[in-house]
Amino acid sequence: MKTELVEPIKDTEWDRKVIDSKASIFVEFWAPWCGPCHVMAPLIASLAKEFGGKVKFVKVNVDESPVLAAKLEIFSVPTFMIFTGGKPRNRFVGMATKEHISKLLISSVGA
Repeated sequence: MKTELVEPIKDTEWDRKVIDSKASIFVEFWAPWCGPCHVMAPLIASLAKEFGGKVKFVKVNVDESPVLAAKLEIFSVPTFMIFTGGKPRNRFVGMATKEHISKLLISSVGA
């Protein structure tokens, strides 16, 4: 069985998998119709492989989780958030380089 590097989660799993987690979590908010989301996907998968032992990577489809997206004020996709101890530590919107995201992960979670 192949496991995805970036685990898709639903809004019903949000509290258990992100807020209640002791681990550091990188969250990608995306949509299937979003071109930049598709461009960023391989880069995020690469980061998930690189930081896999230190940070858990998940993705939330905003079309399937509109209430959660509204609650977190996700107005554009892709939006990325980094959580540590269930609290948001960093957030950015749009495309970014692998180097930029790596620096954010290191500064946010000490990865």
